[in-house]
Amino acid sequence: MADYAMYHAMGEQQPAGNQNPQYQQQQPQQQSGNSQFRPPIAPSPSGYQQTGSPYAPQNPYASANTEAGAQAGYQQTPPPSAMQDQGYFPPAGGHTPVQGQDGMNNLSAQMGGMGLDGSGTVRKKRNRHAHHEIASQGSSQPFNGMQQSGGVQSGLSTPNQFTGQQVTPAMSQFPASVNPVYSPSPQTQNTGASVTPAQGRVDPEQIPSIARSRDAPAAYYLEHVFPTMENHVPPPASIPFVAFDQGNSSPKFARLTMTHIPSSAEALASIGLPLGLTLQPLAPLQEGENEIPVLDFGDVGPPRCRRCRAYMNPFMTFHNGGNKFVCNMCTFPNETSTEYFAPTDPTGVRVDRQQRPELTLGTVDFIVPKEYWTRPPVPLNWLFLIDVTEESVNKGFLDGFCEGVMSALYGGRNDSEEEEDDSTASKGKIPAGCKVGIVTYDKAMHFFNLSPKLDQAQMMVMPDIEDPFVPLNEGLFVDPHESRTVITQLLNQLPQMFNPDIMAGLKNPEPALLPALEAAAGALAATGGKIICSLAALPTWGRGRLFLRDDNTAVAGSDAEKRLLTTEHPAFTKLATKMVETGVGADFFLAAPSGGYLDIATIGHVSAKSGGEVFYYPNFHSPRDTLRLSKEIKHTVTRQTGYQALMKVRCSNGLQISGYHGNFTQHTFGADVEFGVIDQDKAIGVMFSYDGKLDPKLDAHFQSALLYTTASGERRVRCHNLVASVAESGGEAMKFVDQDAVVTIMAKEAASKLPEKSMKDVRSAITEKTVDILAGYRRNFSSTHPSGQLVIPENLKEFSMYMLSLIKSRAFKGGREPTDRRVHDLRMVRSMGPMELSLYLYPRIYSLHNLDDKDGFANENGHLSMPPSCRATFAKVQEGGAYLVDNGQICLLWLHSQVSPHLLEDLFGPGYNSLKSIDPFLNELPTLDTHLNAQTRNILQYLENVRGGKALSVQVARQGLDGAEYEFARLLFEDRNGEAQSYVDWLVHLHRCIQMELSGQRKKEDTASMKLSEWEGVVYQVFRYHEEKYSGDSIGHGVGVECTCFFG
Repeated sequence: MADYAMYHAMGEQQPAGNQNPQYQQQQPQQQSGNSQFRPPIAPSPSGYQQTGSPYAPQNPYASANTEAGAQAGYQQTPPPSAMQDQGYFPPAGGHTPVQGQDGMNNLSAQMGGMGLDGSGTVRKKRNRHAHHEIASQGSSQPFNGMQQSGGVQSGLSTPNQFTGQQVTPAMSQFPASVNPVYSPSPQTQNTGASVTPAQGRVDPEQIPSIARSRDAPAAYYLEHVFPTMENHVPPPASIPFVAFDQGNSSPKFARLTMTHIPSSAEALASIGLPLGLTLQPLAPLQEGENEIPVLDFGDVGPPRCRRCRAYMNPFMTFHNGGNKFVCNMCTFPNETSTEYFAPTDPTGVRVDRQQRPELTLGTVDFIVPKEYWTRPPVPLNWLFLIDVTEESVNKGFLDGFCEGVMSALYGGRNDSEEEEDDSTASKGKIPAGCKVGIVTYDKAMHFFNLSPKLDQAQMMVMPDIEDPFVPLNEGLFVDPHESRTVITQLLNQLPQMFNPDIMAGLKNPEPALLPALEAAAGALAATGGKIICSLAALPTWGRGRLFLRDDNTAVAGSDAEKRLLTTEHPAFTKLATKMVETGVGADFFLAAPSGGYLDIATIGHVSAKSGGEVFYYPNFHSPRDTLRLSKEIKHTVTRQTGYQALMKVRCSNGLQISGYHGNFTQHTFGADVEFGVIDQDKAIGVMFSYDGKLDPKLDAHFQSALLYTTASGERRVRCHNLVASVAESGGEAMKFVDQDAVVTIMAKEAASKLPEKSMKDVRSAITEKTVDILAGYRRNFSSTHPSGQLVIPENLKEFSMYMLSLIKSRAFKGGREPTDRRVHDLRMVRSMGPMELSLYLYPRIYSLHNLDDKDGFANENGHLSMPPSCRATFAKVQEGGAYLVDNGQICLLWLHSQVSPHLLEDLFGPGYNSLKSIDPFLNELPTLDTHLNAQTRNILQYLENVRGGKALSVQVARQGLDGAEYEFARLLFEDRNGEAQSYVDWLVHLHRCIQMELSGQRKKEDTASMKLSEWEGVVYQVFRYHEEKYSGDSIGHGVGVECTCFFG
């Protein structure tokens, strides 16, 4: 295979303009500002200094009752910041780390050190890899011998960090390291120490911590970029980072479960891990990242392989002076077309390679010609289908929904029309050319003519819902800016128009949902588009009426519960299929009446099959939830969205696709995956299997191609390309495992098994898979340890905790759970990206009562200084504490019953000096002139920018007063709750199962059937980190050690 010099151009990495008349590139505007992530930061309040706080040293937020002792069930612990040692990022190899600088200087310095000029490289046809060659022994310090700046020449004189050999030009596959080494050293309290508490139980401080594994990489990647071809393991999915595309797609778009793939099915079976790929094709970019280039090859279309139809990418090689190119997927030699021909230099590299983004970048967009069209593409049409029944009006859901639509289109009701000018399109509402329409429904449907020629909207009522049709030819879909006066007037009047207290005799409590959806889909059938539908009551009227299937009598795990998790109504299934065929998708905003039943299994089937989303408000209360509703409607409309989409994934010879997992439509196995709509928050999982054996001398390649129409009306193909080395043994593959990708693939696969499998069987399968992975590693790659040790692979240290959280989540938990919530979470898991799923399985928790005076403000480099996060266990809750808990879906502000009155006044304002004085329906913090208030608002702004598709609004949970306290307790995943074990008990459970597996005594059905009571008599003697030389890349994954646990 070609060496790295043939993968990338020599010289500047940034693509330059091309003068080839057959090749045109749409140059996106470059983002200005610093290259690192900089969340918006609220200014420091007047009268306060960022460098200090007059009351911080005295800690006035300590509980007034501290002297009396902690309450029962609480454990007073020092602040997390006191337990986090400094020096987490020592300079590796004695080199000085690159310091962060303002503006583009730091990025320029880092890019200048990449050595992309190709000097010193030697061409080698065989035994080539996209990464370094890996040997079984070596230092645990990644890149510890490579200089952090300078060209390739200087880096070649240093020992290889994995083999200990001198790095020769033939071995070098990519430039010298961009960043100083991220290699966290073991913390002082963990370094080879045997901790034996007096009680004889495990010290929770010594077990792997997800919170700690997030904080250190988050701080590191604030100051450094992530080069996609330089490091082997991506950063944790839950942290922000700037990716630099070197030909491999960013981890934000695609993640392989392992970046070194076993060469055979037998080698993969030895480690027990799934071979899969997570894809989030339209994932949003971060400040500092270059826009995805849009390439137009005219009527000839993008160059592709004639055999497998793979698109041109950086890993295709050119021969015969550029007259042929060899496909990296199927190795077929293709003739280079006249339009695409360019000569090659003596090393075999095209002379115009640097001007071809498709040959230098891992992710590109191709504009495609008419052969790829099913109909002429047009800008996206939005149809707002609004429930105006009595329930929707009375609970304030209609008013909140109208406010959300106003915010999405124009920025809110408070924005005056005079503020709008020619720059409205650039304000980020919806792309130019998009049109909107409004239809309301109860027992009948109401179509509105929104023509800008009218003084006010005209309503046409369709009482016949048995055979609905669209009564308007013109005026239904209009430009939102041309018809702004008409639309805003209508949205302001809708709550009054259908209010039964104002309009006497107008009481329609039953919505006719299916006829309304059919009419909306018919209105969009000719062009495609997206439906935004609200619903506030079970649709029990007209054709497609639903019934109260969940009467709380179904036994958990029974066949009756399985039926409740799927739709049994053929009309909704038929509608979903028709919508996908016409390029239409639907997002639902559902507000359950007093937490009642809505049959999300049936209604949400339409959005799941069409690629849409369900936003569920199980106990909607207008004063508290209107802000969240408005934000989520705005996000839905303004996020990057494509429609009429098809996806195809290709892989190298020797591999084949064994399945897809996610929310989409696939008519037959092996067919393309279809979406009515797809947006930036949606992700799918792809599973691979072997149909042969991979050649360890070559690399494995993967390419995903998404054919879609953009919201602005362009038909494009978005290509993501990934390359992975081939490992001869499973042991080498284990060193380069992406934990977040493994967790995401396993979660999506488990969610896809329902409702075919029972909930109990799926939970058992999760446990068995966890045991298989750890037991396989223990048997094959760590057999030298004593049998009493639980040995955990370095890059899977937190994997056990994630699997426990998955079992405890609403989607899979045992016991009784409302089916609406369960099926909603199941479909969310199937569509979540790795970042959103990571937060869903383990929340971010920050203590507010002991913030450092610099937390929540910008540091010397302009980045927000975040406090250390806390572990999700009640043992870390301090008496008198205040905590922010964010799992990507909901953000709780939990307040202890003995919280300091001073803290409450600084947080909420004068007069709020007790828990009972705080508004329980508060949804955002007031803006106050206090240090703590500014800190907390900045932290909340950071959390809002680093999450998935759900909006952030604060929900107060006062201890002993609010029902939200139960949600707080549920999110403490390390504690025992319900039928599920605590984290420590779970590790003991896994250890016993692994011992049984190694001794040949384990039966598959015994793994999940063991009761917690069987382990209550076990004495835990010690738990520690076992230091040893472990050859692995620990970038973003904590210390380079194995985790060992001794049990008596």
